[in-house]
Amino acid sequence: MSAPATGAVRRRAEVTGVVQGVGFRPFVHRLATELGLAGLVGNDSAAVFLEVQGPAEALDEFGRRLRTDAPPLARIDTVRWTGLPAGAGGSFRIDGSRGSGGAVTVVPPDVATCDACVGELFDLADRRYRHPFVTCTDCGPRFTIIRALPYDRPSTTMAGFGMCARCAAEYGDPGDRRFHAQPVACPDCGPTLCYRAADGEHTGHTGDAAIAAAQRAIAAGRIVAVKGLGGYHLACRADDGSAVAELRRRKARSAKPFAVLVRDLGVAAAHAVVGPDEAAVLGSAQRPIVLLDRRHDAPVAAGVAPGNPLLGLLLPYTPVHHLLLAPVPGDPAPVPDAVVLTSANLSDEPLCHTDADARDRLPALCDAVLDHDRPIEVPCDDSVVRVVDGAELPIRRSRGFAPLPVDLGIDGPRVLAVGGELKNTFCLTDGRRAFCSAHVGDMGSLDTALAFDRAVERLTTLRGRPDRIAADLHPGYLSRQRAERYAVDHPPDLVQHHHAHVVSLLAEHGRLGTPVVGVAFDGTGYGTDGTVWGGEILRLGPDSHRFTRIGHLAPVPLPGGDAAVRNPWRMALVHARAAGVDRTDELAPVRAAPADERALLESQLDSGTGCVPTSSVGRLFDAVAALLDVRHRVEYEGQAAIELEALARDGIARSEVAAVPGFDVDAGGVLDPAPVIRGIVAALRDGVPAHALAAAFHLALADAVVRAVGGSGPCTVGLTGGAFQNAVLLRETRRRLGSAGHEVLVHRVVPPNDGGLALGQAAVAVLAARADRSRPERPAPHHHDARPGGPIPCA
Repeated sequence: MSAPATGAVRRRAEVTGVVQGVGFRPFVHRLATELGLAGLVGNDSAAVFLEVQGPAEALDEFGRRLRTDAPPLARIDTVRWTGLPAGAGGSFRIDGSRGSGGAVTVVPPDVATCDACVGELFDLADRRYRHPFVTCTDCGPRFTIIRALPYDRPSTTMAGFGMCARCAAEYGDPGDRRFHAQPVACPDCGPTLCYRAADGEHTGHTGDAAIAAAQRAIAAGRIVAVKGLGGYHLACRADDGSAVAELRRRKARSAKPFAVLVRDLGVAAAHAVVGPDEAAVLGSAQRPIVLLDRRHDAPVAAGVAPGNPLLGLLLPYTPVHHLLLAPVPGDPAPVPDAVVLTSANLSDEPLCHTDADARDRLPALCDAVLDHDRPIEVPCDDSVVRVVDGAELPIRRSRGFAPLPVDLGIDGPRVLAVGGELKNTFCLTDGRRAFCSAHVGDMGSLDTALAFDRAVERLTTLRGRPDRIAADLHPGYLSRQRAERYAVDHPPDLVQHHHAHVVSLLAEHGRLGTPVVGVAFDGTGYGTDGTVWGGEILRLGPDSHRFTRIGHLAPVPLPGGDAAVRNPWRMALVHARAAGVDRTDELAPVRAAPADERALLESQLDSGTGCVPTSSVGRLFDAVAALLDVRHRVEYEGQAAIELEALARDGIARSEVAAVPGFDVDAGGVLDPAPVIRGIVAALRDGVPAHALAAAFHLALADAVVRAVGGSGPCTVGLTGGAFQNAVLLRETRRRLGSAGHEVLVHRVVPPNDGGLALGQAAVAVLAARADRSRPERPAPHHHDARPGGPIPCA
């Protein structure tokens, strides 16, 4: 063995973060070689490890560029350096992966096909020309094909596809952009695309013939299932009203909007208003569905997004999408500019993603299938975002983002938080990292509950079994029942719904322990007093796992529970009665109410039977929507509020905002909407247009928040809960609070809706566990101790 080079220094580093499956090892190899360093780099299940040897100045430069020049999909969390004795010089090598008994590394998310691969896809001279599975280290499937860690080909669903000699050479060449790209394949050795009948009968169409057959079927008004990264989609012509109506019938989805896949930004701009910020989000590696302002002449059928001024558009993110929206050489099949693309499942059912799913469920949903034989290990729905004031507001965090962790900034026990009942996600902490799952859906069926169990089992198998379980306080939530079943050593930590919303916001900003006034506005959440909360102002001090309720919307009865949620006219009449408004036939909700149901409602309100009090802002939005004759019955969650926001945006765009009284805000922080309700009814009788009143209501609520928060000087204020998906309310409330000198936190990582609950639950449970450990004795229960097996308290 040769002696160490004179003056050589050797250092070892462990790098954690998103550093596997993103080309990190070849990047390290290229960097070390460029700087003339000896050493090695490899993977284990916890990190990338490396050793570098050379002059100290070169090692310093290596350490700097390790972070600044990392591959585009890499995300470095920590680099831990230690010194080693210098050894023999020589070259730099890449070691194979090996297991580790410690923590596991971050699983990378699926990302869109990169520009280089798209270039190859349409390059006649390239050997991957029109290959439906072209990919490299910078793009393609990751999370959805992983079966175990470390992330290597034998641990993915590509294990069954043996590489040809040329692919193997690329895979083994550190200088190639496909070095250790686990899904790497080509037409000679990769998966096969085929077109088949919905019942499974193969038509003999593969490759380009399969693409052309799908194009012809879509052009003819048929519904084609398309296998994607995380599940099957249903596709049909976006401009064909009959096809869209048939798709709704088959999915049993009466009104909730469909997303539309468009070929490029030019086509997107023909459908919706696309500014630079929106274009950047549409074209990002994550390729989410982006909710955009629809153009009045958008070439889509009315049934794509009925009654909604927003269109959910997305750009192609798989090679199959690119091929489907492009001509097939030598084939005259009609090429669509845009197709509806929606998950291939009945409403409220989990994603269809396995061969068994396709066999059993697709025949009732589609006419044909554009399929392939690369298995999907992990189902993953499309992500959805809005762009508000130039920044992303997540609505659904899934493909492209999950399961990237949130850094809590503190260590704690491993906690599994099971989330809420609607828009469910769950969260598993591992040290200071909180791993949020992909979107699971609404926990309203046995199938979804079983899908939830499978997803939890998969993540805990990868990352480790939890020490504690956290759940919502609501005793009837199916997610809580799951938590109680999972809990073995002690009952789950129970976290109040709106407290979890506020803490999720702090967690994503890395601000746990920051005193904050949290404004949590949503539909319904179980309160610590047994009533239905939903318009809450909470104060959290340095102990973020405790809160004080310092304000709320004035409660009104919620007659009939879910019946009131489904029928906004009910809440309109409740709020009108609470405001002392005569409920005569001139009111739209009175006219909309069946006589027998209205009589039953009045009887309920008189007797108090079935009328739990609620402080829900979501139900207030329903009430105002019905008073303005916008929506009296909803066919999906939030429909009335969405349409009311659209009306308000119209009023603001026209600079027509009615003058109505504001909310009463008393010294106890209670926001009483009665003056606003009376003012709206009076203005309607005077002929004031609905759009001006919708705008006035939004601005009045934003003003009320500022008055309720004020009084103690500038502070940090967090805006969270599903109501803050409303761009008008979010923008106006944030602007007013900022003008009053407050620092305002809004969601950028997890959704403000219940899709963000699990992160907050997990963080509260971690904080409570840390508080338990630091306390010499457990206080008496009346001190509201944060303890396992009971509610995490309000102070």
